[in-house]
Amino acid sequence: MLLVVGVYVVAGNLVNGAGGAGKSLAKGAVPAAYQDLVQKWGNLCPAINPALLAAQLYQESGFNPRAQSQAAAQGIAQFIPGTWATHGLDGDGDGDRDVWDPNDAIPSAASYDCSLAKYVKDVPGDQTKNMLAAYNAGAYAVIKYGGVPPYRETQNYVKVITDLEVSFAAPVGRVDPSEQAAGAIHYAQKKLGTLYLWGGNGTADQGGRFDCSGLTKAAYASVGIELPRVANDQYNAGPHPSRQELLPGDLVFFSDDLTDSRAIRHVGIYVGGGYMIDAPRPGAVIRFDPVDTPDYFGATRVTEDGAKALPSAI
Repeated sequence: MLLVVGVYVVAGNLVNGAGGAGKSLAKGAVPAAYQDLVQKWGNLCPAINPALLAAQLYQESGFNPRAQSQAAAQGIAQFIPGTWATHGLDGDGDGDRDVWDPNDAIPSAASYDCSLAKYVKDVPGDQTKNMLAAYNAGAYAVIKYGGVPPYRETQNYVKVITDLEVSFAAPVGRVDPSEQAAGAIHYAQKKLGTLYLWGGNGTADQGGRFDCSGLTKAAYASVGIELPRVANDQYNAGPHPSRQELLPGDLVFFSDDLTDSRAIRHVGIYVGGGYMIDAPRPGAVIRFDPVDTPDYFGATRVTEDGAKALPSAI
């Protein structure tokens, strides 16, 4: 219980975060193969930035260059054939325009965003939100309504991408503590000593057992925040404090590839003092473990908006 009280004491003494996404990407948030592309093309015009472009690619395909939707959208940026025919670029100068090649598709996504921004540049309001609305509903609708149109799907799309943007941007100052952190820790503390189960969600038929991401998902569900099921998607549920800025309740992640959040293989809940509660592996029980290991990847300060923005399937 001292841990739970401590969260509220720390939270009450913090100054609010700086707010606003910067131009740099958070550590490992974009797979290393695409990091330079996203950083370069994400600065193509004022309406976009690398974190926003990363958020779009993640939401569209989960950075999967072979993704294909039922609506025939293709590649890492999910272009439909008609849009690709008009807006696809030969981004790497190899003489072809290949929707399946991220070296072409990522520059094309940035260029298409900037083209849409030009179409709606005279519309009042936020330039980036108008651009995103044009991406979803068409430039004519944004012009007609003088901003983001009153379509639920479009308004949700704009909010999802701008919320996800925060999780791909390197913080420029301290980030706000989670109000739900204490409750999530309290839940995890009650599970100490429970035997690990691969794929475990804590259900009665599983004997109340968990794996690592099943535990963190259940802990935050207990305070009303629904996280994705797997650890590498949970990483995108909010901004990323540095190791020196960790607070109880932050999710902490571990990977054998420290350049790619999609390769994350383990997650725990930070409790302070360099320790986390985690469900470590088969044969072990939920316990306290140290955070400072060679495979420590980074942390996420879970927010309700960040969790809601995550795609249910990518």
